[in-house]
Amino acid sequence: ELRTTLEDLGPTYVKIGQILSSRTDILPDVYCQELARLRSEVAPLDASVARAVIEREVGRPIEEIFDEFDDEPLGSASIAQAHRARLKDGRMVVTKVRRPGVKETMLRDFDLLRRLASLVGIINGDDDGEDSLDLVAIVSELERVSKEELDFRVEAAHTREFRERCITDPSVCSCPEVIDELTSERIFTMTYVRGHSIGDREAIEREGYDRLKIAQALFDNYVHQLLDAGLFHADPHQGNILVSDGVPYWIDFGMVGVADERTVRALRQVVTSFIARDADALATSALMLGEVGADLDEDLFVEDVERIIARYRAVSSLEELDVGRLMEDLIGVMERHKIKMHSNLTTMVRSLVTIEGVMEEFCPELNVIEHLNLEFVRRAQADFDLERELASQLEQLSISMGRVAKIPDLTAGALDGLVRGRLKMKTEIVGAEEVLDRIHDMVVEITLAAFACVLFAGSCILCTTDITPKSNGMPLIALIGFVFALSIGIFSVRRMMTHGKRRP
Repeated sequence: ELRTTLEDLGPTYVKIGQILSSRTDILPDVYCQELARLRSEVAPLDASVARAVIEREVGRPIEEIFDEFDDEPLGSASIAQAHRARLKDGRMVVTKVRRPGVKETMLRDFDLLRRLASLVGIINGDDDGEDSLDLVAIVSELERVSKEELDFRVEAAHTREFRERCITDPSVCSCPEVIDELTSERIFTMTYVRGHSIGDREAIEREGYDRLKIAQALFDNYVHQLLDAGLFHADPHQGNILVSDGVPYWIDFGMVGVADERTVRALRQVVTSFIARDADALATSALMLGEVGADLDEDLFVEDVERIIARYRAVSSLEELDVGRLMEDLIGVMERHKIKMHSNLTTMVRSLVTIEGVMEEFCPELNVIEHLNLEFVRRAQADFDLERELASQLEQLSISMGRVAKIPDLTAGALDGLVRGRLKMKTEIVGAEEVLDRIHDMVVEITLAAFACVLFAGSCILCTTDITPKSNGMPLIALIGFVFALSIGIFSVRRMMTHGKRRP
């Protein structure tokens, strides 16, 4: 019902369903499996409409552009559909055509969703604010991703950059080439890859290809994307990986992630710092992976990191280190200290989870986690330059010795200042703000209680006088005094009880 409802609502909601189909952290698996059908089960666009869009973009009739054009689409999605064709020079290509009017519809829908999200605001989780959902931020992110997919020039640029930076040997692992003269905002033409989806395991086995070899080549390339190239496929599901003549091909670069140098360097430093058992360096590397709040207690954070290192003391060799588990432990500590992960890191984790699932189904013989660990450790070892580390330690030792040599002079100066009465000491009380806040609360509560008592006593004295007007034989001003005294008394007692519960 959810899938068909999204289909009825239109392309914007179909796209949202497609994105949610890979978010098992938000929806149960059964929902994700059903929403995955939105990737392929979309009503095709009429071929005459697709031809008209191509002719309008290129400015020439179809017959002058292609030697052959297949009216039967290779695939149809919420934003576009793809047609196979043959160029005049004989090359087989695929042209993606954006559905007419889809951009205007999606922009209008996102405008309505943004307004609705701004009314709802943030859906709160528990008392600590965990598991809260910022609907405005979610809608904005969905809109940003969708706008990029609406402009095929973005995907074309991603494809060119991916081929340049991530494909080292096309005979081992490759991706399509962009046909620039037939690419614009509304159409995207690339070389055709004839093959089977990596999800069609039976067809690949019938062709006689070595699944383990294919899986190894594919995952080696994926690790190269993450750790070397700094650019990775952000949506590596089965439909975006083809096998042609025994070579895996990456396709559809509407979503790519950037493993920026800072993030990659921080990930490598995490492993390097762990190897050196340096808690301070490990904490510093972890902080580079997120946004630190102003209230972070760095000493407490380092203590938690030291506990992580102590937890792995039984690891006798680097090959035994589970990098994935180490990162999970670090992320858990960072979440406890309210350190927000960078979006690049979360995209990377989602992508890694997706490719791990694809590899497990296609070739369970390949231990993805072990393979990733070995690659991580190998690169970390390459970064760990013993000579450089020794030089750095010697430099730090030299600086420390210089400071030690100054101790007698500093001590003599301090004693001289003490004798002459010029010695000044600077103290800092850690946590003083919290103590002062509590004292302030107590003073306010005591003042309110004292005022209520004085007001009550004064009203009692007024009851002995003949001040008019009166109500039921009691001076009206005394009655008002009793009401105010009772109200302030109740308020101050409730305030004391509330703050008493908060104090440890």
